[in-house]
Amino acid sequence: MFKKISIIFMIGMLSLSMISCSKKSDEASNVAKKEVSILYPNWLEGICFTHLAKVMLEEKGYNVEITALDPGPIYASLAKGGKDLMMDAWLPNTHKSYWNKYGKKMDKLGESFSGGTTGLVVPSYVDVNSIAELNANKDKFDGKIIGIGSGAGIHASTEKVIKEYKLNFKQITSSGPAMIATLKKAITSKKPVIVTGWKPHLMWNRYDLKYLADPKNVFPKDVCAIVSRKGFKEDFPELGKFFAKFNLTEKELYSLEKLLDSSNDKDKSAKIWYNERKAKLDKFWD
Repeated sequence: MFKKISIIFMIGMLSLSMISCSKKSDEASNVAKKEVSILYPNWLEGICFTHLAKVMLEEKGYNVEITALDPGPIYASLAKGGKDLMMDAWLPNTHKSYWNKYGKKMDKLGESFSGGTTGLVVPSYVDVNSIAELNANKDKFDGKIIGIGSGAGIHASTEKVIKEYKLNFKQITSSGPAMIATLKKAITSKKPVIVTGWKPHLMWNRYDLKYLADPKNVFPKDVCAIVSRKGFKEDFPELGKFFAKFNLTEKELYSLEKLLDSSNDKDKSAKIWYNERKAKLDKFWD
């Protein structure tokens, strides 16, 4: 009986060993083939960072796979080592819950953009200037704040704002495109509207907007961080250095967003934008 148990145990250990070796072999194969997988949240700056990086990596002979996912699955996949990196992690605050859960199994490589802000946004013609004034003006906005997906960090921040300021408002969950469509419709008819907004975002280029003052400083400031699975920069030292230097200014990012926002071929458009700035952007490789 003992002998039989020992044999079963040895077979189990051998199977685990073979699975582990197979996984390491697959990872080594991907490195040898220069295959890189990038996950990105389906909002505009994430789309832009990712397609630009894809173009630049392909110029260096890398095979790049990109996939759009919600933030939660992105963090989970990177923590498991299933995919390589994301270029739009809002840290240290907006994505704090994700980082607390998965961050120990990930690495921060750099910052795609270093001046991220979030808050409640209204058209500049709206005569309300502070979150503290909202309850007194509830009827103007029908008691609604137009938000995006419930999995987004800014959704949680807005719920916290509603609680901290004791607002008699409800956050309406939608999507990034739906929120922008509502904003556009309101501006076209010069009506008051509140949306959850952030910088960088192309809406600041399209419309005359303002943040509502946040005297309690509930909304956080962040960077758009580049994060990866553990071991990525050791597997790809050249890319570890590249992503440590990859960083766009607000002007550069809005220019890229404007081009990609209306493009049906985002890789082609990103390549055009890159080629016009090649001398400067190629310094990320130095």
